[in-house]
Amino acid sequence: MTELTELAKTAKAWPFEQARALHKRLEQMERAGKAKQGPVVFETGYGPSGLPHIGTFGEVVRTSMVRHAFHVLTDNKIRTRMICVSDDMDGMRKVPSNVPNQETLATHLGKPLSAVPDPFSNEYDSFAAHNNARLRAFLDSFGFDYEFLSATELYKSGAYDAMLLKALENYDAIMAVMLPTLGAERQATYSPFLPISPKTGKVLYVPMRAVDAKAGTITFDDEDGTKTTIPVTGGHTKLQWKPDFGMRWAALGVDFEMFGKDHQDNAPLYSKICKILGVRPPTQYVYELFLDEKGEKISKSKGNGISVEEWLAYAPQESLSLYQFQKPRVAKKLYFDVIPKAVDEYLQHLAAYPSQDEAQRLANPVWHIHNGTPPQENMPVSFALLLNLVSAANVEDKARLWGFISRYAPEATPQTHPLLDRLAGYAVRYYADFVKPTKTYRAATTKEADALRDLADRLRKTSGKTDAKDLQNLVFAVGKEHDFENLRDWFKALYEILLGQSQGPRFGSFIAIYGVDETADLIENALTGALVT
Repeated sequence: MTELTELAKTAKAWPFEQARALHKRLEQMERAGKAKQGPVVFETGYGPSGLPHIGTFGEVVRTSMVRHAFHVLTDNKIRTRMICVSDDMDGMRKVPSNVPNQETLATHLGKPLSAVPDPFSNEYDSFAAHNNARLRAFLDSFGFDYEFLSATELYKSGAYDAMLLKALENYDAIMAVMLPTLGAERQATYSPFLPISPKTGKVLYVPMRAVDAKAGTITFDDEDGTKTTIPVTGGHTKLQWKPDFGMRWAALGVDFEMFGKDHQDNAPLYSKICKILGVRPPTQYVYELFLDEKGEKISKSKGNGISVEEWLAYAPQESLSLYQFQKPRVAKKLYFDVIPKAVDEYLQHLAAYPSQDEAQRLANPVWHIHNGTPPQENMPVSFALLLNLVSAANVEDKARLWGFISRYAPEATPQTHPLLDRLAGYAVRYYADFVKPTKTYRAATTKEADALRDLADRLRKTSGKTDAKDLQNLVFAVGKEHDFENLRDWFKALYEILLGQSQGPRFGSFIAIYGVDETADLIENALTGALVT
């Protein structure tokens, strides 16, 4: 047993907590004489009713982290697989508001998503196929080890047939689980089986006339009132989504699945149905939902919040993974303002990693983000500092930004510091799209103007000193000598007057990278009122 495996038994990071819970489940199964056969299955589900969003992506990120923690905990002695199942046989109940050709889509309401034409182009066979391809492209860009499964293919190929027949045999037991959760009107027409109309191809929500477990068939009235009998196997039917959840666990031998808080109340139903089908339910982990800037739940059909592509246009993949790792059971707003902080927090964790012992490293997010082998990066500047430098210098291209960086850190080049080079490009883009349009400079008060003139004079006399700590002390000293009782007010004034924002980086570090004389020029320019106008 390795040292890491021993430490994994007590590591406090949430992926290890879930890995231990899963391992305990496997041990209990073995003691009960029902030892797991084949690889341990980690599942994540996806509803392709709209374009993939960052919450969907997050399930795969987090599940991958638990899977890696499980490998370490078990010393890589237990095989695993991760599957991503698309519920693409669900009927399209409404047309998403963020896709083209909505009138055409409306004519296919009620059909399985895998039978609805692709509204974007003729490149894919269906709307679901288009969205599935988008999801796979996202996941592949991160190098995830997963298997993609289509619910339509699982139903039609016969992979679900055995469990569908078992569900038919236990029809009354499943109804006994589901009916108490429904209102009186829905109880009167509810069936766990949804037939696919042989005439219209639509997913039908209709009551059953008859259920024949021996024949493996159901009988119902089709949309035109015709009495119709079809087999439940071979893709002729699908299950309602709650029974489908439990059936999928049983059919695919799922051992671990996480899902959003919106599933929490239904999770006991999934488990009961899985047990009815003779299979022990998987270890489950409930995470909180992401919210948009207004505090509303992110929705695929609305397209609110941030997409994966949008985040990656302004920040590296690692920062997105960090945001997924942090406090998964706490609701977090997900909008563009969170990106810079996520980037710098990632850099801070990365910088701390080399000096940590093994136990501390297992608690460090970068260990989970990089599967135990974080890269070695020497970052001389933070992302926030780059953003403020772009702002103060009105930088419009990465090459000019590197001119400032090289003066501050002459050992750094785009070749020796590729991550810093990427961040420089992100900073220019993020500033242009989000910071510049909202910047608001203000004029200095008399007291602030006196202090700023003093600071500019002292900077001129430093003879080009570039030590960030000394420059920070100089700024502190000026604030104290000009009677700023709360030095936060002094620094806030610097940010609002010189940078057009209410907060910013350590000002000494900003001066060091922007330049002493350049900062003095910036102060004098601000005092003329030029920045305000």
